[in-house]
Formats: sequence, C-alpha cells, structure tokens
Amino acid sequence: MAKQRAVHVVGVGMIPFTKPGASESYNTMGARAAQLALDDAGIAYNLVQQAYVGYVYGDSTAGQAAIYGVGMTGIPVFNVNNNCSTGSSALFLARQAVESGVVECAIALGFEQMVPGALKGAYDDRPSPMARFADAMSAHQGYEPQAPRAAQFFGGAGNDYIKQYGIRPDTFGRISVKARQHAARNPMAVFRQTLTLEEVMASPTVFGPLTRFQCCPPTCGAAAAIVCSADFARKHNLDMQVVIAAQAMSTDTPSTFESDDMRRVVGYDMTASAARQVYEAAGIGPEDLDVVELHDCFTANELITYEGLGLTPEGTAEKFILDGDNTYGGRIVTNPSGGLLSKGHPLGATGLAQCSELVWQLRGQADQRQVDGARLALQHNLGLGGACVVTLYQKVA
Repeated sequence: MAKQRAVHVVGVGMIPFTKPGASESYNTMGARAAQLALDDAGIAYNLVQQAYVGYVYGDSTAGQAAIYGVGMTGIPVFNVNNNCSTGSSALFLARQAVESGVVECAIALGFEQMVPGALKGAYDDRPSPMARFADAMSAHQGYEPQAPRAAQFFGGAGNDYIKQYGIRPDTFGRISVKARQHAARNPMAVFRQTLTLEEVMASPTVFGPLTRFQCCPPTCGAAAAIVCSADFARKHNLDMQVVIAAQAMSTDTPSTFESDDMRRVVGYDMTASAARQVYEAAGIGPEDLDVVELHDCFTANELITYEGLGLTPEGTAEKFILDGDNTYGGRIVTNPSGGLLSKGHPLGATGLAQCSELVWQLRGQADQRQVDGARLALQHNLGLGGACVVTLYQKVA
C-alpha cells in the first residue's frame, strides 16, 4: 500500500435505483451513469485513458457495451467481477492505475440488471466458487433448502453474535428502521417509506434473527466515478476537493474457515484487515471519521461491521445502536444514503453508489442527508467468495 501520488475523485454519477423489471437495459443504465460522472467532472470521455467496468450478472465484454454508449476511443476497457464488492474493485483498479502513474485519468463504472428473487449462481455443471463457504456453513449450522442461501450466511452470523453477547433480536431490526429514515431523504433510493420497529419485526422471518425488512432487495442500477491525478485536475480546472486518502482490498485467510464462526465465514476478518490497513496508511483512527457507507446487505452484517471497522469495540454494537450513535446526532452517521437495505443493492453498482454518496457528503452536496462538516468518509464494500474493499475519502480543499 505504498502511497505514490494523490488520486482525486473529480466526478461521480448514479441513476435512481429500481426494482427488477422496472429498469432500462444494463448498457443504457451504464452509459447514463458514466455520462453523469463525466458531466459532474466537467470533462469529455476522450480525456479518459482507461475504463474499469464492474458487473456480476452479464456476459463477457458487457462493460464495453455500456461504455461505448459514451464513446469509442479505443482505450483499454477491463471487465471486473468480484461479487458484491465488484464496484469498489473497479474503483480500486482505477485508483491504482492513476496513483502508480500509468494513466492520468480513469473511469470506474458499475451496473447491474437483476432479476427478482434470491441470488444464485449461473452454472450448475462445475464447482461453485461458494462451495467451500457453503460447506463451512453447513458444518456449523446445517442448511435449509427453503431459505435463501445468502440470508443463511448472514443470519447465521447474527445468530453467532447473539450467542456470544446475548443481545435482543430486535436490535438488528432497529438498523432497518434507521436505514428507512435515512432513505426517506434520498431520491435515488428504492425504498423511501419509513418503517416502525414493530413493522420490521412483524415482517416474515427469513432466517435466524432476519425478517424480510432486514434483507436488501434485488435491484437494478448503475453508478460511476472519475479519478485523476492532481496534475490532470489542475490542467483541466477540475474540482479537487475530494481525494482518496487510503484504500485497501483484502481476501480470505484460513481463519474464514477454521474459526467455526459464521461472522468470519461472511468476512469479518477481511473487513478488520482492510480497515486496519487503511487507518495505518492514513494515520487516523475510526474515531476521526465523520460519515460511513458500509455493506449492509443484511442488518446482521451492518451490526458486525460496526465492530469490524472499529466504529465501536467488540461486543458493544447493541449499545452503539440503542444510543443512536449510528445516525444523525450520534458519533458517526452510518449509511446516510439508506444503505443497501433501503437504497438497494445492484451488485456491480453498489460500491460506486457508496463512493458517489460519500463524495457528495464531502462536497456538501447531500441535501437533506448532509452530515455537517464532513471531512473524512469511510466506505466498506464486501463480497463473499471473497473480497473486501475499504476506502477512505478526505476533503482537502
């Protein structure tokens, strides 16, 4: 993680997220988001030197099909697929290309055109990349064919947290209430209707402590970011307010499978490792953060991620929630966008939607969601299989 030169996020864009069946095609969504990011930066596509395009459900070179909607300049276009951390993986590569001096300006784009229902693999005639994770889960807690697999992974992590710390199941539900309150202020979110704790807990049980309103919905959408060097930004008179102060990607270690703990199977150790690298590289601690967008695919993952990121010490997440320290007026505003739970989770777009939200926060452009005086913003994007990307953005101007 040796730092070589500053990388500025000079443009972001995303389109409103929608339910499956209500969206445009993936290539149209992707082109729209890319153009929004270019317009936000104030540059033409012919100044971009590389493109990194992320999606999970799509054929090879779908990235080109989307990016060609804004231009065909012959530049390298790389297609990226890292499960739910795909968007941030594309951003990681774009940032790395600029930071290393390979290019002066790059675009990261993510999109997803999803179908209704639970996530599932595309192939049944070859080993699943998730087989080892599924085996670890089955050995630990069994497998329920009728329940969505992802909910069993993360619901199992919630169960293990309850076993260790004895928290109330409705503590998880409070995260959904908070998510809906935040999303009500976000015109880009799918679910903007607020919910009471009673409504969240009365919705059908999916697995373990998780009810339906505690699970992110399948979503369609797209988002993008333009990153560049300081020299490029100055040459083209671009907005240099936001810089990527540090970024780290981690993948699984043996602890994922050897700990007999579903929290680790779903990436707790990856989260803690990536966060630790970012804090060390930037010379800050979690207590310095103003706003966080983290990967709340299920309420259980938001709760354990509070601790994985060091926002609150291990075993104290329930108090963190009950004290309101995860929202406006508390210690750190978490998921002001509404998060995956309420904004939606188009897999390839999620990481870049998080990036967009945090850039708007640091620029002071988040309207009703604005976190006063935000200067340091942390992003956490997790994909089982696995990869975790943690990114720290800083307002420098």
